[in-house]
Amino acid sequence: MTSTSDAEGNLAQAERLIREAAGRGASFVGTPENTNFLGPHAEKVRRAEPLDGATCARCAALARELGIHLLLGSFNERVAADSTRCANTSVLFGPDGARLATYRKLHLFDVDVPGGVTFRESETVVPGDEVVVVATPLAAIGLTICYDLRFGELYRALVARGAELIAVPSAFTATTGRAHWEVLVRARAIETQSFVLAPAQWGRHDDGGLKESHGQALIVDPWGQVLARVPDGTGVAVAEIDLALVAKTRRAIPVAEHRRSRAARLPG
Repeated sequence: MTSTSDAEGNLAQAERLIREAAGRGASFVGTPENTNFLGPHAEKVRRAEPLDGATCARCAALARELGIHLLLGSFNERVAADSTRCANTSVLFGPDGARLATYRKLHLFDVDVPGGVTFRESETVVPGDEVVVVATPLAAIGLTICYDLRFGELYRALVARGAELIAVPSAFTATTGRAHWEVLVRARAIETQSFVLAPAQWGRHDDGGLKESHGQALIVDPWGQVLARVPDGTGVAVAEIDLALVAKTRRAIPVAEHRRSRAARLPG
C-alpha cells in the first residue's frame, strides 16, 4: 500500500486490501510498517495512539468480522513516559479480534546513505526491548519490523524461541530497497529455515524524509524461493504456507545442530 498523512485514507486503503486478501482465501493477512500514517515525523508523535485506540480497534473489528489472523504491520503507539517520541509498534490480532501479540521495533533507522536518504528515526521513536514470538493455530509467528531485517542475530533469536513464520512489515526506502530488499528477505528465510511474510509500503509519501518506498511485498519459503510478490504498485500477494516444509528443510540441513558459536572461539 501507499500510506501518507491522510490517516483515514490509509485505513480505508488497508481495509480494501485486507478484504481482497480474505476474499482470496487468506487466513493470515499482514499490512506494512506505518500502515495508518506516513507523513511528517513530528506529526506522527502528536497523532500517536494507545493500544486500545481507534486504529487497533478498527483492525480488531476487521479481523473478527473476516475471521482471520491480522497483523497491523505497525502504527505509532503513544508512549506515556515520553511526550516527544512514540513507539513503532506491530500488533497481531486473532480471528476473534483479540490482541495476540505486540512488538515494538528494536532497531531504529538512523542512516546517512551516500547519494540517498539521510534519516534519524530515533528522534521520534523509542526503541523496543523484547524479542516476540507468538504461538497460533497457523504457526509460531515471529515479529520484526523493517530495519530489523539487517540484523541476523534477531532472526536467530526468533527461531530459538520456536518461530516457523516471520513477519517483516516494512517501508524500505527506494534507494536501499533496490539494492538490498529482496536479497535480505530471502537471506532471512534461508538462514532461519522459516517462511517470511514481508508486507511493504510502495511509492511516494508526504513524510518529508523518506519520501519514497521500494515496495515489492514478498512471501518467501524456507528454501528462499519467492512464492508471491506485489510488483510495483499497490495490491495483494497470496501464497499457501505448508509448515511441513519448515520441518523438512530443518531436517535436511540441520544448522541448529551444527552451530558451533558456543564451542568455538569465533572472531570478535
